Formats: sequence, structure tokens, C-alpha cells
Amino acid sequence: MLCKKLSELSESDLNQLTERGKGLTDVGGVVDAILENVRQNGDAAIFDYTKMFDKAELTTLEVTPAEIEAGVASLDQALVGHLKKAADNIRRFHQDQLPKDVWYVENTPGIVLGQKIVPLGCVGCYVPGGRASYPSTVLMTALPAKVAGVPEIIVCTPPRADGTVHPLTLAACQIAGVDRIFKTGGAQAIAGMAYGTKSIPKVDKIVGPGNVYVTYAKMKIRDEAEIDFPAGPSEVLIIADDFADVKMAAADVLAQAEHDPNSPSIVVTPSEKFAKAVAQEIKKQLAGAKREEIMKAALLNSAVLVADSLEECIAFSNKYGPEHLQIMTDPKAEEDILNQIINVGSVFVGNYAPVPAGDYASGTNHVLPTSGYVRMYSGLNTACFLKAFTVQKISKEGLGEIKDTVIALAEEEGLFGHAEAIRKRFE
Repeated sequence: MLCKKLSELSESDLNQLTERGKGLTDVGGVVDAILENVRQNGDAAIFDYTKMFDKAELTTLEVTPAEIEAGVASLDQALVGHLKKAADNIRRFHQDQLPKDVWYVENTPGIVLGQKIVPLGCVGCYVPGGRASYPSTVLMTALPAKVAGVPEIIVCTPPRADGTVHPLTLAACQIAGVDRIFKTGGAQAIAGMAYGTKSIPKVDKIVGPGNVYVTYAKMKIRDEAEIDFPAGPSEVLIIADDFADVKMAAADVLAQAEHDPNSPSIVVTPSEKFAKAVAQEIKKQLAGAKREEIMKAALLNSAVLVADSLEECIAFSNKYGPEHLQIMTDPKAEEDILNQIINVGSVFVGNYAPVPAGDYASGTNHVLPTSGYVRMYSGLNTACFLKAFTVQKISKEGLGEIKDTVIALAEEEGLFGHAEAIRKRFE
């Protein structure tokens, strides 16, 4: 783990920290072949890849209602209750994000302008799976789509070797109101949703996190379906001072590090005392941790950095552009720091606002851009599942107000038919 003053970072150090998660082209050849095979051969190709990658031999891709009911019935109902509680919080937050479905304004007499919001027709949610279960990702992707009014929501998730989907994933799909579930993962799932197959419907948009193969596939199919954004290994940046709890901050670093060997955690602080203490505490908590080997690998991509001031911490955070930002400082400084943050996926303010709260149950969305893509993308939200079209209601008097302007500009551009379309209405 890198421990340095910000001012002493070499160009190599800085590049290693800021230029992360960009190696998509390394898997390009493999993914391109999968996409083309699924485009040409549909379900047959997906069956082959499912056998190859997931070790599952399937005869059908869609999960049946009976499989869903049996899977949900096998679960500890207390755990299902926790899923429902998380779902309620996520649903309420995303309902608050809904824009007005229609609005009008008359800035010029006789010209009424407006906008109408409508949901997308069909959305595909990619949910990682196979050996593990990620029911929280189902809730984060499907619930905002449901709140937005999307009429058809499907989920693609890798099956286990016995050809079943993890019961927790099935329960989350049922709670979130998913319409159809398909047993396929990886780039082949993205291809199936983008191109459509005999079993899998073609969707308008694909959302959800995945590995580098999934991310590359999503970037390649954008002429067929829209996507949310590129999402690589999860990451956190913590701005902390001496008001931060050292044990909490160290635990937050390790919580992020257990995601993936490539998941970076950065602590930046104006306090050398805090920097030394948190570095020591990270080593202490790491010893014997359940996912210690993954954490150790991730910490090779991580750092504790000492800045000259909180302002320098903020500037570094905006340059880095973290997926998650934790502000663990003097409460009097929190709002001022927050007001200066411009590049981030989601912000967590205070010692008692750890990233896992947002990962599961506070209500905000955990599907967020990584690798600095927060400069150009927002995290997943209700608006991601909506589209807008404009409306114009113009009277003769209203058109008269802009008649000369439209004619002059149209003729200047050499579009004389456009000008004539206006003149005809006043002859």
C-alpha cells in the first residue's frame, strides 16, 4: 500500500492511481467472437457458452415460475424480510427521483412549449452470479426501472453448475417485479439482450455491473441497445481528518478491498498523525480477515496520502473521480467539502455513513461509474429508464411572432423550402 505525501507523488505513482481500469481492449478479441456467434446463432451459441464457462448443460434458458417459487420457499424467510426492507428503501428513494411526466410553458404569446416523459419499452438487467449471489444488484437495477414504469424488465444471470439460479437472486427478482429471468451470464448474456434470440427478447437498454468481459461487450453493442455506463472494479476515496474514527476508516478501506484484487481504496488526509494511525490499523485488521488474500492484492493498488490542506484533498478527489467518496471530517467542514465536489458517483458523509450502507439498504443506487467515468456519467437512477420528447402548440399569432426570424435563418442556410413553409401560412 502506497503511503506518501501528495506533493511527493511521482508521475508514475499518480498514473498508477488515476489511470485505473482501462484495459478493456485486452479481452476484445474473445468478446467480439462471442458477440458475433450469438448474433448469428442465438440460443444455440448461448447454450454452448453456458456449458463452457458455467459448466451447466441447459435445454431451456428461461427460469420457470415453478423454479422461482421453489427457490424462494427454500430460503430463510427472515432473510427475505431483509430483502424486502432494502427494496422498500430503494423504491422510495427512486420514486422521489421521478421528474414531472409532462410540463408546458408559454414564453412567447401563442407558442406553448412542453416536454413529455415516457418510459423505455424493455430493459435488460445484468446480474453477476454463478458461484455467488448478488440480490442487491437485482434490486438496484430492476426497482428504478419499475418505478419509471418500464413495461417489461428482464434479468440475465449466470446459472450454477447444476443449472439453477441462486434462490436469493430469484427472491430479489420476485420482490422487484422482474418479468422474466434467463440463465445466462458474461458477454453472451449481453449479446442475447442486445440482438435478441428465440428465447431472450431484444431490449432497449442494458444496465448492471460485470467483469471486464461484460463491460467490453456492453461498450460494443451500443448500436443495438443503450447501456448505463462502463463499470469496472469497485473503488473508494476517503477524505479524513483527525475527527475521523481510525478503526472505522480502516474497516472501510478493507470493505472496499474485499470486492476484487483490482479494487483500489484511497485515503487522503491533511493529518500525518491520522495517516500513520490508519495505515497501522489497516494492517492490524487485515490479519486473519476472511478475504485476506483478495484484500492484500487490492491494497497493492491502494494508498494513504497526506495533503497540505483539506482543499488539496478536495482537488485530488475531483481529479481522481471516485465511484464512492466518504467524507470523514470535522462536521463543521462537511457541507463546505460537499459543495466543492464535482466528480463522484455517490457521497457518504460522516463516520456513520459507510459505503456498505449504500450498497444494500440506505436507498441510493450502488450501480455507479468507476475508473474516472464519473466525469461524464451519473450513477444509475430513475431517469436512466426514461426518455423525453418535446411538444409545441403554436397558434397563427404565435407563429407570426417568430415568422421573420425563421424565414431569415432558413434562407441564410439555403433551405428555401423551410422558409416557404412559413410564408404559405400567411398568404
